[in-house]
Amino acid sequence: MKWNKQFKYPSSTRALINGARYYEINNKKLPSVTEIIKSTESEDKRQSLKQWRDRIGDAEADKIMTMSSERGTAMHKYIEEHLVGQKHLNIEASTNEPYLMAEKIIHDGLYSLDELWGCEVTLSYPDLYAGTADACGIYDGIQSIIDFKQSNKPKKRQWIEDYFIQLAAYAMAHNIEYSTNISQGIILMCTPPPQIMFQKFVIDGDEFKNYQDKFLEKVNQFNSMGRIN
Repeated sequence: MKWNKQFKYPSSTRALINGARYYEINNKKLPSVTEIIKSTESEDKRQSLKQWRDRIGDAEADKIMTMSSERGTAMHKYIEEHLVGQKHLNIEASTNEPYLMAEKIIHDGLYSLDELWGCEVTLSYPDLYAGTADACGIYDGIQSIIDFKQSNKPKKRQWIEDYFIQLAAYAMAHNIEYSTNISQGIILMCTPPPQIMFQKFVIDGDEFKNYQDKFLEKVNQFNSMGRIN
């Protein structure tokens, strides 16, 4: 992998506005990609989450979600440190779940990353939305958006449509801002120990375009809710 810092990505700040997550970029407030997706999720998905919380109880559900979030944040940090060439010192790998998961993604998923343009990159589509991509660059010879995910158990492709929509949104923003031709989304996913399982999901071609169309529909739906300032 080689670095190619050809694009100057903007800095941003984040804020909650009426309970919704926004980015402020160049003095403009834009809703986050994840906020748009969450706010427009289907009623079936909302009910499924409610049933899960009812089944295990709010306290246990909150505990699981907090633990997963913290583990995912730490895993992302280790992967980013690897990408920028930092060393991992004084880490007891055998007892550090996020480190082991990051190493699995690095070993099994990043060997195909030919060129890196940036990691933890702030992207925005003018006047519509913003978000943060885990990595942008060339993967298997194709301009791509790459996202790193942790999961408590292996996922089926049909369960992670929101992840694909998220990648498609980031690609549209990058393409319009930097005149690129990103046409592929890559999700590199890992479950925690003791049975670490790596999964790679790829979207491209017509499927990629369809997810871009789905996200634009969600943007229109979000706008109709009157939540964009």
